[in-house]
Amino acid sequence: MNDFTPPPRSLSHVTDWVFDLDNTLYPRECNLFAQIDMLISHYMVGVTQLPFDEARALQKAYYRDYGTTLNGLMQLHEVDPDHFLNTVHAIDYSPVEAHPDLVEAIKALPGRKFILTNGDVGHARAVLNRLGNADALFEDIFDIRAMSYKPKPLPEAYEAFFHKHGIDARRAAMFDDLEKNLVVPHDTGMTTVQVIAGEAFAHEQVEAWELERTGGTHVHHVTADLAGFLRKLP
Repeated sequence: MNDFTPPPRSLSHVTDWVFDLDNTLYPRECNLFAQIDMLISHYMVGVTQLPFDEARALQKAYYRDYGTTLNGLMQLHEVDPDHFLNTVHAIDYSPVEAHPDLVEAIKALPGRKFILTNGDVGHARAVLNRLGNADALFEDIFDIRAMSYKPKPLPEAYEAFFHKHGIDARRAAMFDDLEKNLVVPHDTGMTTVQVIAGEAFAHEQVEAWELERTGGTHVHHVTADLAGFLRKLP
């Protein structure tokens, strides 16, 4: 079953559509982010000089506690963010397959479309190119540099985004794979949609909390089929 019955929250009023990138615009099952995740682990080893398993555990702790591993590395180890981003995004993008149905479904949405990602613009454009030259669909890719390296789920990330584009959160929708990244959008008045992996998904690199679904009131809709969800909108 791909779609789950949401609370009665309409999206008919939405004029600004905001999408996370990783594991949202492409399925978690293609394991693209798993490549980045492993490169981050090796980066952690280089920075901390810890054994791999200890460095990886610390990586996940930073990701959980600071929003991104990069934020933790910058705050605690004074890591150069450009060097980090260039290193961990040197990946093979071929697992992301063209998805014309998703491209058309996003194109058909009324109003502006944005990407709000803790990754960087170069990574986002590489993914969008694989999906089907989808870059032109979006008004802006608001990335970790535009956030001044203060990532989702920190309120500053959303505030900076709203300010730049004059967004009224009450007329906007946020799509993200992580529940924690939907708390601030809900609190500001956005309609929220969690994009989840299929029920059978499991991967040794993915922590249980990353797939968490608490049923909290900050998640208004849940879907494992983003294109199908968008096509069903009035």
